[in-house]
Amino acid sequence: MDNLEIIKRKAVQIFSEEELEKKIKSGKKLTIKLGADPSRPDLHIGHSVVLRVLRQFQDMGHEVVFLIGDFTGMIGDPTGKSKTRPSLTFEQTRKSAETYMEQATKILDKNKTRIAFNSEWLSKMTFEDVLKLAGKYTVARIMERDDFKNRFENNLPLSMHELLYPLMQGYDSVALNADIEIGGTDQTFNLLVGRELQKDYGQESQIVMTFPLLVGLDGKEKMSKSLDNYIGLNDTPFEKFEKSMKIPDDVLRQYFELATDLPIEEIDKIMAGDIREAHMAFAKELLKMYDDVNEFEAVKEKYQTIAKGGIPENIEEIKIEEKEINICDLLIKVGFANSKGEAKRNIAGNGVRLDGEVISDINKIVNIENGVVVQFGKNKFKKVN
Repeated sequence: MDNLEIIKRKAVQIFSEEELEKKIKSGKKLTIKLGADPSRPDLHIGHSVVLRVLRQFQDMGHEVVFLIGDFTGMIGDPTGKSKTRPSLTFEQTRKSAETYMEQATKILDKNKTRIAFNSEWLSKMTFEDVLKLAGKYTVARIMERDDFKNRFENNLPLSMHELLYPLMQGYDSVALNADIEIGGTDQTFNLLVGRELQKDYGQESQIVMTFPLLVGLDGKEKMSKSLDNYIGLNDTPFEKFEKSMKIPDDVLRQYFELATDLPIEEIDKIMAGDIREAHMAFAKELLKMYDDVNEFEAVKEKYQTIAKGGIPENIEEIKIEEKEINICDLLIKVGFANSKGEAKRNIAGNGVRLDGEVISDINKIVNIENGVVVQFGKNKFKKVN
């Protein structure tokens, strides 16, 4: 399967597929745009769905423009929100953008990626420019956006500057003269505004391609750091493995199809086998894409050892001066608690073990003389000497 077929397989909607085929066959080096919200700089494999599409376009010889919405980030797109999102400072948006780009290049080819900031053109617009832009869209059309419509009908606050957001994002496509813009299905309205504005400014309309929002590890909400249902691009190999094993069985196929480039035939074969092995196959694919696949067997062994209640080998060692220490103080020393109160709660929840034995006494004095393995939860271990 070639790159374009993989891209089309993953897309939910293409406006329009016929125009896309025409642009691709033209032989022209296309400008592919992806807008990034710098208010949420930590990337997870949900973000990788569109980032991997961009990489495939790069492999086809096209130019990717990774647009950081530093100016629009100071407003905040309320997509899917029931209230106005707090605005960010210019400094905050730029700092977040640096982190975002560092992670994005785990997938994108840095040498084939052009970075742009929409403050380059939006901050220079006069009030007259803004009025001309606003004049190209009616209030009725803006209110077709579901979240705006719902908030208005339910008498929830809806600020004028929020109504301008789709126009600002759409104008980004005009400023970049984008050939194709991609995004999640939650961005469909804004992306289509860009397509229409380009016509108003005498440009050829961009192709709009929307892609699914990957469901999180809870199997219900979309993947999100704030919901703690994510697999992060910067997670350790062990964390990627452990979280892969937690993916609900009924959405594992979606993870394979959206977050990897495996052919459908191979996914069919994996999913037809043992479901536990399928989870491990997904974990192995993640390590292959973002880390070192040679670590897979060691990570798998560590996971299986912990799952059986054992203590893995080669855990981090910490030396302390005390020969005897209160268990709460020890948890703070090794970084498993930030305060005695937190340490006590961890113990009360039966989450603390010493050499594999559950500790329930918050006043326990631990003898360090011969060394001891401290465990918190299922996978946090420190050997203390």
